[in-house]
Order: sequence, then C-alpha cells, then structure tokens
Amino acid sequence: MDDIAAHLAQRWRVICPDTIGRGLSQWSPDPEREYCLDFYAKLATALLDGLGIAQCHWLGTSMGGAIGTVAAAGALRGRIRRLVLNDNGPQLAAAAIERIRSYAGSPAAFATVSELEQYFRTVYKPYGWLSDAQWRRLTETSVRRLPDGRVTPHYDPAMVMQFTHHADDYLRWDEWDSLDIPVLCLRGEDSDLLLRDTAEAMRTRGPRAVVVEIAGCGHAPALNTPAQFALVERFLAG
Repeated sequence: MDDIAAHLAQRWRVICPDTIGRGLSQWSPDPEREYCLDFYAKLATALLDGLGIAQCHWLGTSMGGAIGTVAAAGALRGRIRRLVLNDNGPQLAAAAIERIRSYAGSPAAFATVSELEQYFRTVYKPYGWLSDAQWRRLTETSVRRLPDGRVTPHYDPAMVMQFTHHADDYLRWDEWDSLDIPVLCLRGEDSDLLLRDTAEAMRTRGPRAVVVEIAGCGHAPALNTPAQFALVERFLAG
C-alpha cells in the first residue's frame, strides 16, 4: 500500500505501522493470546497514545480494516473520525478464511528473491494491475532470509494461531452495529473474502457504509490508481 500512503502524505500525516508478527515488528512471545484483533487494537491505541495523536482517520486493508473496526468500536471510539475498509467487513467468507489458514502457518520458501516475486505475483494476482517496479518493491519489502539462505514472506508463521485459537475473530457485527462514524468500504469485484451480500448488509446496518465495488480485482484492491486515490481522498476530506 505504498502508493496510496505516498499520495495521502501530500495532504495528511500518514503513519504505516507493521503490527506485531509482521514486517519489521517483533514476533509475539505469546502467540496464542496476542495474535488476535483485540490485541492488535490495543497496540494501535498504544501507538496513537505514544505519538500524541488525539484523532485520526483509519485506512485498513484486509486485517488492517478489521483492526480499525474493533478499535473504532472500543478503545479508539471517538478518536477514529473516518474509517476506510479495503475489502474487509464484519463477516468474512468461511471458505476464504479456511484457505488462509491452510497456508499461513507454512509459508513458502525459495532459493532466490526472483522466485519469491513470482510467487507473490501468483498469490496476489487478485490485487489487480501492478507494474513490474511495484511487484519488485512489494517483494523487496516483504522478504525474510531463513538460516539456510532461502527467502520467505516476512511474517511470523505462528500468526496462524489467530485462526486456530480465535475462531470467530472476524465475526464482528456487534462492533459494526455500534459504530456511528462515516465508513467507506471498497470491495474487490471478485473478492472471495468479503462477499457481496455482506457488503450490501453493511450499507443498511450500523454506520451504513458507503460501498464501492472496484472492478478488475479480487482481494484486495491495490489502491494504486488515480481513480482509487480519488475515492479515498474525497471520503477522508469529507
């Protein structure tokens, strides 16, 4: 999501954290307890407190959107002013969650970064169009070298415990129905995670989200085109 972050940074202060177990952040010493949305929301609250941020807008893709929903309904109620969910909602398709659970705990490993890039091009194909430079950047910022010299995606495999120890972590209608802030939901036209029926229910329940379907992609829109920039920027500026 570097492109949307860079675009929004022309107008707002943009903060892009790696939550625990991802990217450059530490891995959890207690994965069974800490790899879940409630703990991620606590970390987000601590981050805003530490930076002295009283109010903010929240843009979250997939799990990032779910963290925003939980935080906006709980510890950050009144502090998150507008919420953008990129292919995420208060209920996710069971088949898609099972698909993620099946591979997340055993990430693929490759001899070269080029092979890892080809893997990302396959698994992230639903993002829609990315340039060669964007695929290289995605790979270079998402790689971790293993002790045997191979490379693998940069996350803690134990994060799969979110799906095995917190079975209903992504079932959040109670939090959704309690929200009273403007919400924009961007749904990939072919998303297997956020089903169209769920997105339609989000229009009529809780904060009554503005739902926009993004053609030509699945889970999740890459937020890397002028049209997608404009959708997010207009909403946040509203």
